[in-house]
Amino acid sequence: MAKRKQPSTTATLPAERPIAPLAEGDLMARVVAILDQARANVVRAVNSNMVIAYWLIGREIVQALQGGEDRADYGSRLLAELSESLKQRYGRGFSVTNLKYFRLFFQAYALRTPEIRHNACDELDDIDQAAVLADLSTSLDEAEKLKGFSPNLSWSHYRSLSMVEHRAERLFYEIEAERCNWSQPVLERQIHSHLFARLLKSRDKSGVLKLASEGQTVERPIDMIKHPYVLDFLEIPEAHRLHESELEAALLEKLQPFLLELGKGFAFVARQQRISTESQHFYIDLVFYNYLLKCFVLIDLKMGKLTHQDVGQMDMYVRMYDDLKRAEGDNPSVGLILCAERDEVVARYSVLHESQQLFASKYMLYLPTEAELRAEIAREQTVIEAARRLENQE
Repeated sequence: MAKRKQPSTTATLPAERPIAPLAEGDLMARVVAILDQARANVVRAVNSNMVIAYWLIGREIVQALQGGEDRADYGSRLLAELSESLKQRYGRGFSVTNLKYFRLFFQAYALRTPEIRHNACDELDDIDQAAVLADLSTSLDEAEKLKGFSPNLSWSHYRSLSMVEHRAERLFYEIEAERCNWSQPVLERQIHSHLFARLLKSRDKSGVLKLASEGQTVERPIDMIKHPYVLDFLEIPEAHRLHESELEAALLEKLQPFLLELGKGFAFVARQQRISTESQHFYIDLVFYNYLLKCFVLIDLKMGKLTHQDVGQMDMYVRMYDDLKRAEGDNPSVGLILCAERDEVVARYSVLHESQQLFASKYMLYLPTEAELRAEIAREQTVIEAARRLENQE
């Protein structure tokens, strides 16, 4: 009997196809994006865990010092011994100075829970308005209802924040740094230029409360105006007498810090932009566009005291610019006069007083001292209260 032929067990493989080249790098770009995101997540997770670790270390140091001997040299000796032991075990990063930072960090955020929060800063909607005071020493007693620490802020952010004395001010900078994705150097600059105090001056108590709980909002032209603008980043020698053209050139050389000083949403458009009528040419010192307000912002630089002529000229510029340059979808242009000295009489009895589009602010080439800043805030509040009393009498 003939044997039945068994089928072959060897499979026939299809011809190997050549690997197609990456389509214009699309696959490579996607893979790189995945890896970059993964690495960023790892870095963020490490930063977040170190923030919690440093808070816990700070708590241990505070508790140890509270339970120790009541002598000034005890704390120094304890920190020195701890620093030496940690450096032997873990290497760099645990100097006495850093241990003092950990202690300060815990003291500033003692009411926080040692965890990383996963929600936005929206837990402050029930702050008691009576806790808001209208000067630099303001503190919000209920502000620490915010739980945990931001996953978007590193230890270097919180180290800088820990050195801000007043709780309301510290909370404001923390919220702004998280919301606006500030780097640590940008956060430092905003702290050193007293952004909170300057915004504080121009808002009432309910406005300050909103500022501290929600961060800076830009909904109207007046929301983006500062009093004063601090241009210390220009590093101009105190004895040097500037001309307007020199100030303009200096600002453009330091355009990035100037944009930070202007605030949210600004983009540079032009310098000495010409606008023309049938018979005349006019030149605007600096032109910006604010994409949050969807409007052009015209800036005129004045070295001296604000005058009626300055106000009238800017009023004309804004009207002409709207006629000649404003496009469909743009809101009315805003005019800002930056002057070395703001004349309150001119501000009160010119079109600045009721205009929603024209503003005049003082600029400062040097940071004020804390005493000067407190005096300026007190003076502004006195003026506001006097104006309110007059309105009530009328």
